[in-house]
Amino acid sequence: MSTHEPAQPGPAGPEPVEPEADELHWRRVHPVTPLVRGWAVVGAAIVILGQQSLEGGPRGGLIALLSGEYWWTLLAALAAVALVGWGYSVLAWRMTSFAIGEETVHLRRGILFRQQRHARLDRLQSVDIRQPLVARFFGLCELTLETAGGTDSGVAIGFLKGSDADELRAELLARAAGLKVARAGGAVPAPAPDGTAAPQDAVLPAAPRPDGTHPAPEPGPAAAPGAPVTLEAPQVPVLTVPVGRLIASVVRSGAMITLLVWALAVVVVMFATGEWAVLSASLPAVLGAGGYLFGRLTGEFDFRVAISPDGVRLRHGMLETRSQTIPPGRVQAVRLVQSVLWRGRDWWRVQVNVAGYGGDSEDKNSVLLPVGTRDEALTVLSLVLPDLGVDEPRRVLDAGLDGDSRTPSAYVTAPRRTRILDPVAWRRNGFTVTGRALLLRRGRMVKILDVVPHERTQSLGLSQGPWQRRLGVASFQVHSTEGPVHPEAPHLDAADAARLMAEQARRARTARAAAGPERWMERQGE
Repeated sequence: MSTHEPAQPGPAGPEPVEPEADELHWRRVHPVTPLVRGWAVVGAAIVILGQQSLEGGPRGGLIALLSGEYWWTLLAALAAVALVGWGYSVLAWRMTSFAIGEETVHLRRGILFRQQRHARLDRLQSVDIRQPLVARFFGLCELTLETAGGTDSGVAIGFLKGSDADELRAELLARAAGLKVARAGGAVPAPAPDGTAAPQDAVLPAAPRPDGTHPAPEPGPAAAPGAPVTLEAPQVPVLTVPVGRLIASVVRSGAMITLLVWALAVVVVMFATGEWAVLSASLPAVLGAGGYLFGRLTGEFDFRVAISPDGVRLRHGMLETRSQTIPPGRVQAVRLVQSVLWRGRDWWRVQVNVAGYGGDSEDKNSVLLPVGTRDEALTVLSLVLPDLGVDEPRRVLDAGLDGDSRTPSAYVTAPRRTRILDPVAWRRNGFTVTGRALLLRRGRMVKILDVVPHERTQSLGLSQGPWQRRLGVASFQVHSTEGPVHPEAPHLDAADAARLMAEQARRARTARAAAGPERWMERQGE
């Protein structure tokens, strides 16, 4: 049996009024973009030609082909592919342009099939600046806007100079926050709701402190008419993940243990049978696991967290650097997870659901903290949910991270009769409700605590299998946007689950009705 109750959405805002497309100022991306994108085609061609030469070439493989009479054919084929790839990239560059309106970002692209995409700034979920390895040699970046339109709803503008990408990100975040950006580059506050003019001195709030409190803003001097005003909001560094801890966390991961066990088994079988073919047959699996671990290290290298009026700012990456900005209120759900191999160090990993990032459970965009101590994990949680709505938030969170049914707490836990369904973790399964969020915990070998703000509840569900019906229990789910966080409290008493579903639907409607506008600077100005 499965029931499903959607949370009632709030009133939709008015559609933005944009000028005609011909009235917008259309701009092209950097002219070196074709060279950066063309390298992907050349690299793929080198891999394919090398593989084909090794498999179907003359005896001796690629080296013999290059030293033979027809060596020039391989180089000519590679040059032809490079010319086609770069030529196509040049045409794509000429057909790509973007424009920034008051309420919307526009992107035109396509050679044979023309596309025009629009991203509403009031639906902006995050702004990312990505810098691949080849683009770093030219000082170029790609700017991506993720909107609340599901998977593949973002708009990618690339490539741009690093300074231009930073300025464009600041402008887009200022517009999304409710500031009016002048053509000369200045920013003035949006008009008041009653139609009165905004004051001349724009007051940008100072960056919030790591504990979530906001210092009082101080007005700056009035800018001269026509003078550019910086749009880059100040930021306060919160923490940096040490490289040694990141390496140790990867070594202590389940993927590394699996890789080592698999490699040991292959070596034992190889020496026992004397067949070296076992090594070549196992090579793809080893390369796959090794590639995953290498991606974890390079993708989360030098992970930095900061806070600003624009939201949470993340920066990480070794070969490809990525700067993310998640505006206030855009996080749909948060997960704190700890594997059994991290328990001795009390390390935790923090992941989030953000609309538009997609559903990859290990998506590097959805990591708020790759590995950190308990205090660091709770600090990062406070950046996206400063007020938990309870008098002693640390006690409630500690009970969610470590507690079970034997520990006195506010959590409603699964009944004892569910131990036949989950003999290891049945004491951990439970939930509690605070004034601002719903907290759900589960897992013993891998401890999980999911936190869902009431206003971000998308829909609710109950599921009950045959054994659950016989035992009078049911599993409760909160349906969030796509991402690594899937909030669930398994095997609750059926009466507790039904009551939680009804009350949480009411709380979600009330919280969404009381929530401020999507433009967070307008909310602060009320």
